[in-house]
Amino acid sequence: MTAIQMPDVRPANPNFSSGPCAKRPGFSLNVLQDAVLGRSHRSKPGKAKLLEAIDRTRSVLGVPDDYHIGIVPASDTGAYEMAMWSLLGARGVDILGWESFGKGWISDAVKQLKLDDVRVMEADYGHLPDLSAVDFTRDVAFTWNGTTSGVCVPNGDWIAADRQGLTLCDATSAAFAMPLAWDKLDVTTYSWQKVLGGEAAHGMLILSPRAVARLESYTPPWPMPKIFRLTKGGKLIDGIFRGETINTPSMLAVEDYLDTLKWAESLGGLSGLLGRVAANNKVLNDWVEASAWAGNLCAETANRSTTSVCLTITDSDIAALDAEAQAAFAKKIASLLDSQGVAYDIGAYRDAPAGLRIWAGATVEAADLAALTTWLDWAFATAKQDI
Repeated sequence: MTAIQMPDVRPANPNFSSGPCAKRPGFSLNVLQDAVLGRSHRSKPGKAKLLEAIDRTRSVLGVPDDYHIGIVPASDTGAYEMAMWSLLGARGVDILGWESFGKGWISDAVKQLKLDDVRVMEADYGHLPDLSAVDFTRDVAFTWNGTTSGVCVPNGDWIAADRQGLTLCDATSAAFAMPLAWDKLDVTTYSWQKVLGGEAAHGMLILSPRAVARLESYTPPWPMPKIFRLTKGGKLIDGIFRGETINTPSMLAVEDYLDTLKWAESLGGLSGLLGRVAANNKVLNDWVEASAWAGNLCAETANRSTTSVCLTITDSDIAALDAEAQAAFAKKIASLLDSQGVAYDIGAYRDAPAGLRIWAGATVEAADLAALTTWLDWAFATAKQDI
């Protein structure tokens, strides 16, 4: 068996994981030296750092001035579940799921909260539910970008401007990488470790005035864990949105988040981040278009994720294998690249169809993706020799 010649150029950074994602270019531990360590997060400098994180978030993302931004525990999961537990139940809800995390929110609504009036709207991996069927007289819960399926909503046009219910948007792999229609979003959540490559444990919860009005006029019928409580005496706990966090945050992670926000500002803010994402996607899309063996899991171009790019193996010989063998082949490709130190953690999500998942967010360099594509071809050819 003849060995396939390895490419000459390797990615300078092999971290293409879809979460936690690659650190920003030029990152070093030295940027964390101003972290408020060994001090209370409720001290004057501690609260100042947390408030700075909120203010810079508003500036970079373009969040409206009358929206509230809070730092909350337990990453995006904590932020989204806090919103679900606090807001849902006041009216019926349409809840959308087309990948593992969105379907997890469905499970929460149906099995945990046991809501009386839930319309579940699902689609298989690679597809969106029928967005035109969503009823905006009801609350609507959805993910903007399906991280594990590589499918995102194309924009916010499908959301009714005159909606009566609230929209609850899990935007964890979309914030800082895709334009978010703030006028259409009442609750938006994300985590630090996605597009900006921050560290885990903290989530962001962004509330519109309509969401605040719901919080102050509706009391859910179920017990509310302390960690989820956003109101006291029927009024919003405003301190949460001024840096007075519910639980103890990692001030080291806060400093890291501040560094990434400053890096984003150095690029020109959101437009600079979007430009980097577009350049990354051009590299991958051009390669997929020319590839004889790889395709995009999402068939609709407008609905393809620009961050978590999910690929399928379209080669006819591999497609003829059973599902277990296809999954083993995809894992072989990922393993070969890992063993060469070329790409880490790019296997498809465990519940997703067999394939690969490559992060193309703003902290990834287009040159590294270009180098990766040559190694993808090498790994495919090498793995196929064993079939």
